[in-house]
Order: sequence, then structure tokens, then C-alpha cells
Amino acid sequence: MTAELVRGQNHPLSQSRLEVRISAGTPVAAAAALGDENGRIHGREWVAHPGAPVQPGLEVSRQAAADHRLAVDLDAMTDAVHRVSVLLALPAAHGGAGPARFGAVAAPFVAVTGLDGTEVASYTITGLEAETAVVALELYRRQGAWKVRAVGQGYAGGLAELFADQGLSEAVQLAAGIDEAVARGLARSVQAPPPRPAEGDRSRQAAAPAVGPDQGAAPQGTPGPAPSYGGQPVGGQPVGGQPVGGQGEGGPQPAYGGADPHATSGGGPVNYSHPRRQTSAPPPPPPAAPPAQPGQPARPVAGDATGWSMEERLYNQVWGMFEDLARTTAAYRSAVDFAESRMDKELEQALSDPRSRIGGQGDGAREAARTRYAQLVDQARASLDRDVAQLVAEAEVVEPALPQAFARWDNPCWHAYRVPMEIPMALRLGDLRLPEAESIRIPMLLRLPLERGLWIDSGRTDALDGSFTDSHDMRRLAVETAVAHAARLLAVYPAGEFTVHVIDPAGSGAQALAPLTQTGVLAAPPAQGATGVTDVLARLTQRVDLVQMALRGGAPDALPPGFDTSQQLLIVNDFPHGFDDRAVNQLRYLVDEGPSVGVHLMMVADREESAGYGPLLDPLWRSLLRLTAVPDDHLADPWVGHAWTYEPPVVPPGSQVLRQVLTQVAQARRTWNR
Repeated sequence: MTAELVRGQNHPLSQSRLEVRISAGTPVAAAAALGDENGRIHGREWVAHPGAPVQPGLEVSRQAAADHRLAVDLDAMTDAVHRVSVLLALPAAHGGAGPARFGAVAAPFVAVTGLDGTEVASYTITGLEAETAVVALELYRRQGAWKVRAVGQGYAGGLAELFADQGLSEAVQLAAGIDEAVARGLARSVQAPPPRPAEGDRSRQAAAPAVGPDQGAAPQGTPGPAPSYGGQPVGGQPVGGQPVGGQGEGGPQPAYGGADPHATSGGGPVNYSHPRRQTSAPPPPPPAAPPAQPGQPARPVAGDATGWSMEERLYNQVWGMFEDLARTTAAYRSAVDFAESRMDKELEQALSDPRSRIGGQGDGAREAARTRYAQLVDQARASLDRDVAQLVAEAEVVEPALPQAFARWDNPCWHAYRVPMEIPMALRLGDLRLPEAESIRIPMLLRLPLERGLWIDSGRTDALDGSFTDSHDMRRLAVETAVAHAARLLAVYPAGEFTVHVIDPAGSGAQALAPLTQTGVLAAPPAQGATGVTDVLARLTQRVDLVQMALRGGAPDALPPGFDTSQQLLIVNDFPHGFDDRAVNQLRYLVDEGPSVGVHLMMVADREESAGYGPLLDPLWRSLLRLTAVPDDHLADPWVGHAWTYEPPVVPPGSQVLRQVLTQVAQARRTWNR
């Protein structure tokens, strides 16, 4: 998994031959400087730049560009080289055209990849203002192993100031040589294309509109239909083992069709839309924030992220809040670590002199070190509190605007519940929080349809608040949590498109399962005993086999008459009670093959109770997304790997909202089946 670094963070490198990929959004000059163990550059020959693009183990671009690929071979570095710094500079600051400072352009993005393009680590350089040159990141050797560190150190004085800061005596002459080489490269470069037209107007005034076989000819001079957009949103689920939020964030990507090769020449525009693809209007712009008071941050607005619909905008906005909180907390923790290391170093220096170990001089040095530590921590905390306060204000606006699939059970929208006509893009599984920001909860959203099963851990979990929950109460809470998740899944799917089965071999979950059994939303009563377990698993296994054969044979319409094509969810309580070896193998088969054909699993189990199977069930547990019935810090984000505290969804005490929703679902299903 790619490590997304923040300033000062490092990551180990397991490969010696690498590429450093740079995307700046505007032409920049890229260079790489070699340094000794103290970071000093010994001479001009230690720098690879557009005027001298090849050095031992290094190769950089010969001219300024918006995108660069730098080749690095760490094995080719001499023993004197301990550091490779990647440098960026704006040509405009050195006599070229374009922006004159990094604060006027998009934040540059730098990624370290393998030769196959697999990202190892990436870093977005933020916080630049008047700087015209920047040390983006550095590859450094520590105890024989190479690592990458995000630096982001900018210099308003350009490359000359940067090289001088790294101890190069010929800094001014080398910077001038690079400027000259960049100017020569710009002089022979191809002129940039004209500004890209607005979305929905991608026509060129060159030829008559292309006419497809199902389209009528457009009059000369009239613009063709806007290109349609398609594609499946992609993204990632953060976990620490477990993904958070499903397939991740991101909106639909544009898909462009080619023009009809038989179009006639003329004075009209070329229609680049696919002849058989229906066109659609571009999404309306997101709501604009009201103007802020002078000196105050802009007031947050629900749905101000990018997206094709309000649902997608809110989804992306929640993910943006998730990432913002992860990164600002990472910056705070990094600052605290730096303050601690600095204090330790200052105390070590103060105590290294025997004369200062006792007496007023030593006490004064120790007090000064502690004071500086407290100042740095207070400054970092103030920055964190400011960011958290802004996120809290955003959450207060976003939470009431969330649709039912994203909303908590105490949201008033559930009292106006109606069975939906479309499947939502994601589902809320609970909330996430960090210990440094107890005042804000981030919704944990999982993309639909499910791509992996859920495991509600009913084992003993050490509560974060020190409270104790006995095994009986933990099992009950786990089943209630599973019921809440199943009820939400039933509520967000259209009528007849989601079916729930329950296996409760000993009947131990009868009381907690009452909302499902009494409202009539289950396909059949909960299966009990070994016979019930065998029957349910046999039916679902046969279903998976039939659908797979139909899909692989290219005949999905050949399924048996009356075949239920809805998504299937199997809730298994009290595993492995009532399961023999054959049933266990069938369960593993459903976990591995079921999600691709619409069969999903929700386990309510204590892993320790199945320890008798040994490593046989390890793949089963690893393939499930582990959730808990009480708050637990077992999930991690994909950016910096924080341990997030997961809080399960809770129905307000005494509320009948869950039963009311399930009653409407059951009624809609009966109407659908008539």
C-alpha cells in the first residue's frame, strides 16, 4: 500500500532502482542533489540538473515541464553519498514565463515508485507561499538502509539560496547555469495548447458534426451534444487490516467516444460523443459558501465537494473530512515527537559537561529545554485545535444533510422513511474518532454493493474507557449490532432487492433478533441446529454455483424460473456452534466466492471459540471486515495509519425507529411479491 507522507515523515525503501515522479500543474525545473552524511553538497558535479542531466545513479529531465520522471539507482551511489535531495524550481522566478511563486500554483505532488510504476510513497507539498525553489523530498541512507523523507522546505531566494543552504560554495554560479539550461529548453519546447474549454464544450471548429447511425444530421454551425461521462468510481478502504469506507472516494471519470470517421469536412464542429451513447448534462455546480467575515474562515456548506449528485458530493465531503483530520493529527503528533527529540538532545548536551550537571547552570539549561518543549507543543496544539474547530463546524452542517444511508439512527430523516427506488452508493457502519479530537466523529462509510463480509466480534474486548462487559452481555450487544447493520442494509435497498437469512444454531440470539423476526423481513425463520445450518449453506452454495456458471457461460438469462436475483445476506450467530467440517468449508466458499455474485456474510462470532480449527480459519477472519459491539481502536486510515476508534451504530434508547423502518420494508416487500 502506498505511504502518503506528511512533512517530516519517513518510509523505508525496499528497492534500489526507483523513479521519482513529479506532477506540478505548471512547468517546473527538476534537479537532484547528492549530499554527504551531513547533507552538504561537495561540488557542482554532485547535482544532476537540466544542464547536466546525468550523474552516477541519477538522471533528470533536460527542460522544464509540468510532469517529470527522475531515474534513481541507489546501488550506483558511492559510499560518500548519504542523501539524494529532489529539487523543484519555477522557471518564471529565474527569467522564464509563468507563475513567479509556488503559492500561486497547485500544490506539487511527488511520488517514489518502482520501475513497474507501483507507488512506494507519495507527498503533496502544501503550505508554500513566496518560495520559488523547494526541496521536495530526500532519499537518505541510515545504518545501511535507504529511506525516503518528505521535506517540503522552500526558499524564496530560489536555487541559489537553496544550494547555499546545503553548503555549496558555487551556489550562485550553478543556479545561473541551471537558469540558462532551462531557458534553452523553454526556447525549443512546443508551445502550450490553448486553454481547455469548459466541461461539456469539447468541440473543435474544424469539421461538420459526426453523424452516427442512430443520430440525425445536425445543421452546419450548430454544436454537437456534450460528451457523456461514465466509469465506475474507485477508491480505497482504509483499514489497519480493515478498510474503512468501501471502495473509497472519487467521482465518475470522463469517457470520451471517438468521432465518426465518415464525417464530412465543413465549417461545423466535430462531435466527439459516441454515436450510441446517450448524452447527459454535466452536474450542477456545488452550493457556494456564503461570504465570510473579514479575517474569518469561510463558513462550511454541506455538499461543497465534487460529485455528480448531492449524494456523491456528501460522500466525497465526508472522505475529505476524514483525510483532513488524519493529516492534521499526523502533523500534531509529528510536531510533538520533534519537540520531544529536541528536548532530549538539549538535555543530553546540557548534561554532557560535568560542570553543568549540578548547580544553577544545569538547572537553568534543563528548565530552558522544558520551556522550549512546552512552547512547541502548545503551538502545535493550537494549530490542531484550530483545524478541529473548523472540522467540527463542517460536521455540524454536513451531519443533518446526510441521506438516510449515511445518517445516524437518531437523524430525523428516519421518521420520514420511505422505501428507496435506487441503491445508494455507500452505507454508514458507525463513526470514527481520534483521541486528540474527541469533539468530532467521522461517519464510517462503506461502498455498496458489499465486496467483503462483515465480522461482528463478540469476544472479550478491553473497553477504552476501562469498563467491563461480561461475555453474555457482549454476545447480546454483538447480535444487536448485527441487527442494526442488517436493518440499515434492508432499508437502503429497493423493495425485493435484498434478502436476509439467519443461522442461529442454538437459538441464543432469539431476543436480539426479534426486530427482524417479528417484522417479517426475513426470508425464513432463523435456522437452528446442525440440520438448519446444513440446509441454508447448501441453498446459498448452490446459488453461487448457478450464478457463476450462468455468468461464465454468457447466459445470465438461463437461470431457473423464479430464481431470486436479489442480493443475499447471511447472518451467522454463535459460530462455530452447529458447524461440522463440511459446513465450515461451505462457509469459507461463500466468503471467497459469494460477494462477486451477490451473496454476502455477516458473522457474529468470538474467534477464540474456533481456535480448535487452528490456522484453517485464518483466511476466513482476514477476509472479513472486523467490527465491534463496543468502541475499539482497531481500524487505521490509508494515509498515515492512525489507530481510529470505531463506535458502532446505536439506536436511541426507547426509540422504535428501527422497528418502524423494518415494518415499512416488510410491507413494501409483500406488495412487491404480489
